Amino acid sequence: MRAFLAVIVLIALVATIGLPVYLGPDDISSCSGPSDGKCAPADAIIVVSGGDTEARTAEAVRLYNNNWASLLVFSGAARDPNSPSNAQAMQIQAVESGVPYDAIILEEFATSTVENAANTASIIERYNLKRVILVTSAYHQRRTSIEFSKKLGVDVQIVNHPVRNDSQWSQWWWATPYGWWLGISELIKILVTKA
Repeated sequence: MRAFLAVIVLIALVATIGLPVYLGPDDISSCSGPSDGKCAPADAIIVVSGGDTEARTAEAVRLYNNNWASLLVFSGAARDPNSPSNAQAMQIQAVESGVPYDAIILEEFATSTVENAANTASIIERYNLKRVILVTSAYHQRRTSIEFSKKLGVDVQIVNHPVRNDSQWSQWWWATPYGWWLGISELIKILVTKA
């Protein structure tokens, strides 16, 4: 019985520590700001809507204000045909935070992560973007990066930077059934995406 409990505790520890590290890669976590090498600034910051869209937008604005890129690309369709698109809502939030309109490009038709990647790929090509920072929630970062890599190929460098804590995911994700549901469902979606 003790061995069984020890295995359960070990699995729980690995899951609570390893799952967020796997799901939320952050390529600039050790950077104090944009500089050279892996901390080089990007051509654009791309934000996909969904989950806690406001937290994702706020993190992109923070990166923009810290000179990580001079262009923001917001991707997301309207949830309701009678409301503004998620991309427009992100634009409003960014402009209210001081970002100029001409520093923002909208992609307003994506209704899924696959469509975020596919629709944004044409913007990346049109503007000849070679290095982009991809912002989403931490639980969603790896799968989003995989989808974007599939659409963009090797010509565009994707720099991952997740929102670590938002209304759906935090360091205490494991303390709620919803946190476990998000983590496990993302693992399954990643397996399907890689297949």
